[in-house]
Amino acid sequence: MLRKAWREGRNVKRITLANLTKVPPELVDAIRAALKGGVVLSSPEDAFSIQRSLPHGHVAAVLGTLRHLGMTRALGRKAERNRTLAIAVIVARVTEPASKLATARAISPETATSSIGRLLNLKEVTGNEMLHMLDWLRKRQPWIEKSLARKHLGEDNSLILHDVSSSHVEGRCCPLAAFGHNRDGKKGFQQIVYGLLCAKNGCPVAVEVFAGNTSDPATVASQVARVLDRFRIRHIALVGDRGMITTARIKDSIQPAGLDWISALTARHIRKLLQPGPLDPEDLVPDQVAEMTSPR
Repeated sequence: MLRKAWREGRNVKRITLANLTKVPPELVDAIRAALKGGVVLSSPEDAFSIQRSLPHGHVAAVLGTLRHLGMTRALGRKAERNRTLAIAVIVARVTEPASKLATARAISPETATSSIGRLLNLKEVTGNEMLHMLDWLRKRQPWIEKSLARKHLGEDNSLILHDVSSSHVEGRCCPLAAFGHNRDGKKGFQQIVYGLLCAKNGCPVAVEVFAGNTSDPATVASQVARVLDRFRIRHIALVGDRGMITTARIKDSIQPAGLDWISALTARHIRKLLQPGPLDPEDLVPDQVAEMTSPR
């Protein structure tokens, strides 16, 4: 029963306002709360207002994958702010690529665009701190690449993929910036060239930046030296296109190092093999692989 009681002199009088026997229990609880001075809301969302909500799911997925792959230990065994900031930058590079300053703002609490800064407890991040972290990362590059090589290349019979690309440079202060063969359609801009070394499954292992006017074949010698000296791998096969693994590069760099290679033939070389030569066009089968030794 919902009743009201009051006192008149020494007598207490009551009046029944409603019979709540058939009322649902949750409604009875709401009435009881209201009578005690509480506020009854139609939904939980009415109890508060969302002032800020940071996207989290994609950040948690990338961060979890990064840790599962062992990248945290590959960057450095010692827990320090530079390593934590490097992890945050890698996650941000995957989820929301931006400039160094924009990434710093996206991590900082006041201007955050995701939960990465809060997950890693980075607090305020400045643009200069991003530059210092990159300097720290550059000094650790040889150690990081050795760790990746041990994990992904193995000790013998490794197939190593190598390719070269370039990116244009907006400023004028980069010592490696130069005019060269432009690949990204930015005519009139200086550029830098970079060579990427991957394991046979496509996993990146090492990267090196060259001057913007460096030709593709000239990058092979550096990568060969890196594989032999730093990674201590002896039996490997380099894979590259015909513009990179040229005849001169094979004679000067690859053969003296005792390496195998896989490359393509130019149209001029294919014509020499066909007319006349050891290749018969009628014997060629699509999607088949063969090995051939010929003086030509």
